[in-house]
Amino acid sequence: MARKQAADYEQRREAIIDRAAALFAAKGFLGSSVADLAEACSTSKSLIYHYYPSKEDILHAVMASHVEQLSMAAGEVAGMKLPAAERLRQLSRRFMRLYVGAAARQKVLLNDLAHLPAERRAEIVTGQRALVAMVEDILADLRPSLADDAAHRRTAAMLFFGMINWTHTWMKPAGPLGADEIADMATGMVLNGIGGI
Repeated sequence: MARKQAADYEQRREAIIDRAAALFAAKGFLGSSVADLAEACSTSKSLIYHYYPSKEDILHAVMASHVEQLSMAAGEVAGMKLPAAERLRQLSRRFMRLYVGAAARQKVLLNDLAHLPAERRAEIVTGQRALVAMVEDILADLRPSLADDAAHRRTAAMLFFGMINWTHTWMKPAGPLGADEIADMATGMVLNGIGGI
């Protein structure tokens, strides 16, 4: 007979993911064991395995949940009837808010993707590429000459992500500039260079 699912099953899975994100961000995926995670969750290894069959499944869940949140934010912006510059600003703001609220997940996504099995890694990369494509589309709206110049369009999009993706390494949530202000600075630099700040 199959084991009955607890009423708070999903909440427990999410709690494990939260702790795993913090642990993997601090010690790296390879430097963290399921025993470490069980200790961080004040539970047993067997209970961790009840919720996730392997450590790689936990890593995938950390990344997939983060990419899903970013994708939802991008979807909201895509549905707005706004000029391209304002869509880029709104996208930047939503991404930065998520980066601040999920700094550990962002760090794990950027540092440990190679540790996923190929099929699961491909799933995450597909989600990331969709986000890059959305920025490419906005940039092509801003500068139509990029529409037929895939190399420059992709590079410009990656430079944009280069500005915001690594903010978890230096941004202090209680610092002098909040997520929206930093997002607006990044958007201003894309739109107008240093004069856009």
